[in-house]
Amino acid sequence: MDGDGSAAHAFGTTGKATSVMTEIDSTSFTELTPLAFLERSAAVFPEKVAIVYGERRVTYREFANEATRLGNALRASGIEQGDRVAYLLPNIPEMLVAHFGVGLAGAVLVAVNTRLAPAEVRTILNHSRAKLLVVDSGLHASVAPVVGELESVAEVVTVTDPASGADPDAAVGGIGYDELLARGSDDPLPWTTPDERGPISINYTSGTTGKPKGVVYHHRGAYLNALGEVIHSRHTPESVYLWTLPMFHCNGWCTTWGVTAVGGTHVCLRAVDADRIWDLIDTEGVTHLNGAPTVLVTIANGAKAHKLEGGLIVTTAGAPPSPTVISTIQGFGATLVHVYGLTETYGPYTVCERQTHWAEKDPDEVTRLMARQGVGYVVTDGVRVVDADMNDVPRDGETMGEVVMRGNNVMTGYFEDPAATAKAFEGGWFHSGDLGVMHPDGYIQLRDRAKDIIVSGGENISTIEVEAALDSHPAVLEVSVIGVPDDKWGERPKAYVVLHDGSTVSEAELRAHAKTQIASYKVPDAIEFIAALPKTSTGKIQKFTLRERAWEGQESRVNG
Repeated sequence: MDGDGSAAHAFGTTGKATSVMTEIDSTSFTELTPLAFLERSAAVFPEKVAIVYGERRVTYREFANEATRLGNALRASGIEQGDRVAYLLPNIPEMLVAHFGVGLAGAVLVAVNTRLAPAEVRTILNHSRAKLLVVDSGLHASVAPVVGELESVAEVVTVTDPASGADPDAAVGGIGYDELLARGSDDPLPWTTPDERGPISINYTSGTTGKPKGVVYHHRGAYLNALGEVIHSRHTPESVYLWTLPMFHCNGWCTTWGVTAVGGTHVCLRAVDADRIWDLIDTEGVTHLNGAPTVLVTIANGAKAHKLEGGLIVTTAGAPPSPTVISTIQGFGATLVHVYGLTETYGPYTVCERQTHWAEKDPDEVTRLMARQGVGYVVTDGVRVVDADMNDVPRDGETMGEVVMRGNNVMTGYFEDPAATAKAFEGGWFHSGDLGVMHPDGYIQLRDRAKDIIVSGGENISTIEVEAALDSHPAVLEVSVIGVPDDKWGERPKAYVVLHDGSTVSEAELRAHAKTQIASYKVPDAIEFIAALPKTSTGKIQKFTLRERAWEGQESRVNG
């Protein structure tokens, strides 16, 4: 090829090049979609066990067949191209099947956080205009109080899981999952998409405003980020992946599609339980699991914790793992992979790539290096740390700036929120809201958050949302919420409350009130009553003063 790299020079004449390239474009291009991963694995590994759940074993052929039947059943139920289908399920096989079956119907999956309060579930379902809801029998309490307030849901489908312990007769109306599947057929559906930039899922995040925002993923991004997970978490057809990470969280960091792509085995887990995890590691030969550092702490402190005979790769994010967590997990014989990202980046976007020359360093230094957020995934456009004018900060490990990203595995935008989308992409890059530094070796490290989000057990908690819940109590005059250190969860919310003159209310009463407004995990563990909040001359609350007071003597934890 000549110096200008043009196709015309490569083929000899401009005319011929144009003709040949047009022909190639029309015959060799395929829209990317992770749906194709299941089609391939069902063909290559038809009798291999794809899904394990208790005594249940599902082969790849059966996996593909159920996804196909679900796709046809959704179409028979009136679901059309682009419609949203919501799922409120824990990590059970039906949730995994949904990641393919909903797309086969041409619909968009809305996987709802199972820890949300009924009012929050209602908000998400109404904002997404979901036409059908699939709910686990053990989660009826999250839907029952608001089922009559769902504006677009035409039908509710219940998955009855005996492991939930729920009364199978205590349903919220609608039909059972088996009845839904019975509407479908085994007629083949194309494992394709008409538009790789079309939506495959919407994942809701509270962000920093307290208002749920629907993060739109497209087929192309899901396809590529799934492959990124395969590469950086080192998956192979021999992978046995334990679902300690919620599938509702960034579609399980796209591992729902990634493990399927290589024909690995999914081991479903209804709830995180240390003893159960160790049993499954031993009995199922688990090779991989993902989770926040808090999950790792739970596993490490389990009564059945022991040295591992086989290899185990643990991928973690949600908050930077402390050196203690890293050394403890590696002490069991596991390999730790530290990644960082946001819901808006399909989950993990960077990885702290381990360098071979680190082996020559002191072990404590290595754990400190591994606690950094690292470099962009192989499928990304890289990661930058920039100043207010979008200039890269010096690579000195000291100058702070905002972490920004772009590329195929950054969201399309926020669902029906063009203003928030435009703000998020100012300057042509997605603004994470996280402050960090760039080290001389090109690795980023977070230092603080540009906004007051609290990361607790890998879940984002908006301080504004918590403040609103507490402020709605008639005895409360003013309130400010910050994140404070917590050995188990990394951070937990703490509220500073000023009461109206003459009013009285206890911490327990305020917490009980807040639980009627927001999910229990968002409710502050500690509430301190004070005479006045520190403010600037313009009346703005000085949260940094409260933070310094609460964090005194503590090592700062930041979003990872």
